[in-house]
Amino acid sequence: MKQLFAKKPLKVLLDEVVSENRLRRVLGPVALTSLGVGAIIGTGIFVLSGVAAHDKSGPAIVLSFIVSGFACVFAALCYAEFASMVPVAGSAYTYAYATLGELFAWIIGWDLILEYAVASATVAHGWSHYFQDFISILGFKFGHAISNAPFDFNPDTGLLHVTGSVLDLPAILITIIITAILVKGIKESAGFNAGIVILKLGIVFLVLIVGAFYINPANWHPFAPFGLSGLSFFGRTVWGQAGPGGSPVGVLAGAAIIFFAYIGFDSVSTHSEEAKNPKRDVPIGIITSLVLCTVLYIAVSGVLTGMVPYNKIDIDAPVSNAFKQIGLPWAQFLVSLGAIAGITSVLLVMMLSQARIFLAMARDGLIPTKFFGDVHEKFRTPWKATILTGVFVLLLGGFLPLRVLADLVNIGTLFAFVIVCAAVMIMRKTHPEAERPFRAPFVPVVPILGIIICVLLMCSLPEENWYRLIGWLIIGLVIYFFYGRKHSIMHRILNEKDNDSSRAKKTAQ
Repeated sequence: MKQLFAKKPLKVLLDEVVSENRLRRVLGPVALTSLGVGAIIGTGIFVLSGVAAHDKSGPAIVLSFIVSGFACVFAALCYAEFASMVPVAGSAYTYAYATLGELFAWIIGWDLILEYAVASATVAHGWSHYFQDFISILGFKFGHAISNAPFDFNPDTGLLHVTGSVLDLPAILITIIITAILVKGIKESAGFNAGIVILKLGIVFLVLIVGAFYINPANWHPFAPFGLSGLSFFGRTVWGQAGPGGSPVGVLAGAAIIFFAYIGFDSVSTHSEEAKNPKRDVPIGIITSLVLCTVLYIAVSGVLTGMVPYNKIDIDAPVSNAFKQIGLPWAQFLVSLGAIAGITSVLLVMMLSQARIFLAMARDGLIPTKFFGDVHEKFRTPWKATILTGVFVLLLGGFLPLRVLADLVNIGTLFAFVIVCAAVMIMRKTHPEAERPFRAPFVPVVPILGIIICVLLMCSLPEENWYRLIGWLIIGLVIYFFYGRKHSIMHRILNEKDNDSSRAKKTAQ
């Protein structure tokens, strides 16, 4: 029991920053903000906006983005405080280890693996559909057998159905390319990402400017066809109405789905160890990227639902298809091109972050250190963990459908945010003297509000996502008790303390 709740000392965390096995510090505030924008802008605008508007919120998706944005603001302020205090790789996993103990750290680390790996697969799937939409404009087409996942989820029936495809080949190919870039190095990855961010911001403004001329206000009526609520608990609707398949619908249900779109600011904190001045630059990167992207999300979702009736939005390539429906093929071409670039950067940042979580857990001995903690001598990247991440994403993205992947990511992300918000309050009590270059304002109000909203959104997800999360965590606990607990660095430290104490007692006797 002592080990399960043993906390990793703040001094040990800070010592890791100056060890020889640390990552290279090459990222400034602009690069970190760019990584945040690179992860946030992409899937939310170009993919999940269609799913949420079509299935959950209708034009009220604008309110769904606002609700999700509020939840993220509270969580982001807590992340920023921790990232400035403990500028090492690991994000919420590291923060949980320092405040809640090893068992909670393992749970959140295992949860983050689910978040980033499955998020990457979701993004790869979205990239595939935009790429196929783009090449169709040029007269090319992938065969049906290699263009999609072999099955999909029907929200009207709540059942899976066969698509007739074998695998999603474009999703597999882009995953291989991104994996190779990430193995090469963080500086090259960040530079590649910055160029893409500039391109996709240009496309977003194109959507806003051109799309505004084709808005039909009638498409916004009814504004909230599924209602303003959508809260359920384990599949039982407690506020609002249920959809045809029994899952909740409404503004809150839509917010729970599109919450995935905001996890990019979370990924900024995983790169604290690679920041030139993490105490200043990481909070800037987190907050700036979140605020900028929230405003753009709200604007684009308003334009999208104004251009096309919500029930006619294409869930796989909603924005480019909207321009196709209003008869602007040149805009469809540019939006598809920009979406491909934008979603590529999201995939890059998500997979980049996943490998850093593996690295942090390996340093603590919870997973095999020689493999997951191996930093390449030349590139200074966790190359083995990166390759394994690529293989995992490749398999998920090539064979699982978008709707299943997106929901699974969201519940894992929300759970991580709850832990971080709670950890800030605990750290304020247990380490009031610790240096906090950035302090989250109005504690404990801010973290408590963050916890409440995140839990509400978790309850707004379909019932099966709770079972998937519980199943994933059970698998993780089995691994922890059979491997992680025995090989943990903390286990070794506690044993040494116990041995020293025993020797001291014998000497005294």
